[in-house]
Amino acid sequence: MDFRSALCCALLLVPVAMLLVSADTSSRLYIVYMGEKKHDDPSVVTASHHEVLAYVLGSKDEAQKSIVYTYKHGFSGFAAMLTESQVRIIASLPGVVSVKANTHYQTHSTRSWDFLGLDYKQSSPSDLLKKAKYGEDVIVGVVDTGIWPESRSFDDSGYGPLPARWKGICQAGAAFNATSCNRKIIGARWYADGISAEALKGEYMSARDLNGHGTHVASTIAGGQVRNASYAGLGAGVARGGAPRARLAVYKACWGPGSCSLATVLAAIDDAINDGVDVLSLSLSFQEEEVPGTLHAVQKGITVVFSAGNKGPVADTVQNAVPWVLTVAASTIDRSFPTVMSLGNKEKLVGQSLNHNATVNTDKFHALISAGSCDEQTLSSTNVTGMVVLCSAPWEASSTPTPQGFVNAATRVAKAGAKGLIFAQHNSNILEATDLCRRVMPCVLVDFEIAHRIASYANTVGTPVVRISRAFSIVGNGVLSPRVAAFSSRGPSPAFPAIIKVKTNSCHPSSVDDRFGMRIQAEGSPRKQADPFDFGGGHINPDKAADPGLVYDMDAGEYTKFFNNCSLGPKDDCESYRGKKLYQLNLPSIAVPDLKDSVTVWRTVTNVGPVDATYQAVVGAPAGVNVSVQPSVIRFNGGGSKEATFRVTFTARQRVQDGYTFGSLTWLDGGTHSVRIPVAVRTVIQDFIADTS
Repeated sequence: MDFRSALCCALLLVPVAMLLVSADTSSRLYIVYMGEKKHDDPSVVTASHHEVLAYVLGSKDEAQKSIVYTYKHGFSGFAAMLTESQVRIIASLPGVVSVKANTHYQTHSTRSWDFLGLDYKQSSPSDLLKKAKYGEDVIVGVVDTGIWPESRSFDDSGYGPLPARWKGICQAGAAFNATSCNRKIIGARWYADGISAEALKGEYMSARDLNGHGTHVASTIAGGQVRNASYAGLGAGVARGGAPRARLAVYKACWGPGSCSLATVLAAIDDAINDGVDVLSLSLSFQEEEVPGTLHAVQKGITVVFSAGNKGPVADTVQNAVPWVLTVAASTIDRSFPTVMSLGNKEKLVGQSLNHNATVNTDKFHALISAGSCDEQTLSSTNVTGMVVLCSAPWEASSTPTPQGFVNAATRVAKAGAKGLIFAQHNSNILEATDLCRRVMPCVLVDFEIAHRIASYANTVGTPVVRISRAFSIVGNGVLSPRVAAFSSRGPSPAFPAIIKVKTNSCHPSSVDDRFGMRIQAEGSPRKQADPFDFGGGHINPDKAADPGLVYDMDAGEYTKFFNNCSLGPKDDCESYRGKKLYQLNLPSIAVPDLKDSVTVWRTVTNVGPVDATYQAVVGAPAGVNVSVQPSVIRFNGGGSKEATFRVTFTARQRVQDGYTFGSLTWLDGGTHSVRIPVAVRTVIQDFIADTS
């Protein structure tokens, strides 16, 4: 029986009343996912998306009105306006894998790439960026808020003809026409159907970027060299992307303040697959465990890169945790903007700011006042007009996120007529938030120790004063870096705790130590030594990643089985995936969230280094766990297999209901290759209970 016959038979079993106008007449946007098969595949007899809807809605005209987007290139499905009863009917039809309500998501420097060792005029032995031809003719698809094509980052001087494999278009619209694309921005599309009128208010109905996020992301990835870039003189240098010669394909699926509809994102992915992109970048925050379509993009050889999210430093906030996408965290670089504060007692203290052009005269002293938490009651009862206000409330830091606390304080202090703000916070890099103070007043960030010293001075003299100097830039060894940024989301994944995302690394090997040989730190309250739930596999080392020695390869078919058993079905089915736990996926990490007595995990490595090589296993066992690796030595030779399989056995040293402890497994060849993967283990007594305290 072909698909259409099965569909007809299924519909005969549906009560006639359900095919007529149902009681719930209110409709909303739903995503109907119909799996991998394309409805235009000549080898498969399928009903078209319009036919499926026509059976349910009663006519092709109604189906045409209901459908918002059709997905057909990488996967089969559609987005349509449906009532709840219509959803129930469609979900029961043969060939329909899932029906989900449309959801909305949020969008998530001149030195970053140099800091990673990818100097444009690189002098290192590997000369990696030059060998990669600076990304020449790689096509990067950016699904975001659009692009500002006039930016100097997207100048196409010196570029040749478009790659012959490119099949995309340059879709015209408001303030964006065919000439807005060039040999750098080779394609642009935009998706406004199904977006609320509120989100579209004031927007460009085109691929032009009103928000700025998409332009920022695109230039970070593939922006060409822009000389003399700075923030009003701060951080001056040459700004560029990591692959400055790559081509850009822009897909505007996010609107207004950065709200992204799943329906529009899916439409963008579907088009990008057919257009011929090599890489897909989605710097978006998703509550769903998987975006249908990303797996199909990966199966077609497209690398898909997501952000981990901006909900840190709280644990269990990492998003986009499925194994086939690269999930990237945020870290700091070796640059800071010290700002000197001179007190009336001749003491000089240092904070951080972007103070460069405030209206207050930074060459003179101003009256200083300590106002505690700077709440409305305090500021309304105290005259702070013309003063520099110190806001320091460590007792509130645990309940109010640092960025929001700063915004609240800056808004109140400015409204009260102050001439400057010194804001105390834990060690969190929120400098970008101080842009709120631009052209209003200098805003300086300090830690609570410095704040205490300022407050002590202010409260012990009759007329306390302070002078805030302009910020200046420093780079290099004087700055502790890299650190995991405070806002960067942390693991483990609540949906998939057996998967550690390799967050600050797109590839491996990577480093868990900073440039001084000390363990990378993670910003938060307080700052702490980072672990795999903070940095995943570690901080990327591009030169070493280009010659890893060993890789943990994965058959795309394994991803498909995982997707079918874990992403689409109940989570209980996920644990029976192929009769194994999720930690048996051949990932470059091992996480065992339910160690009772003993668990054995299997991994396979593929030799991509010298054909003759011997590797020795070195184990860093998590606390409270014994770890053994068999075999502990693996050998490769030119006449044998390039793959080696080994097993790792974890044995609990004590039966407790505990949290996670961390370790590592490293394969060393005694030469240049050190292949390290992170390990996380949680011992349990009873399933599904995290702690007994």
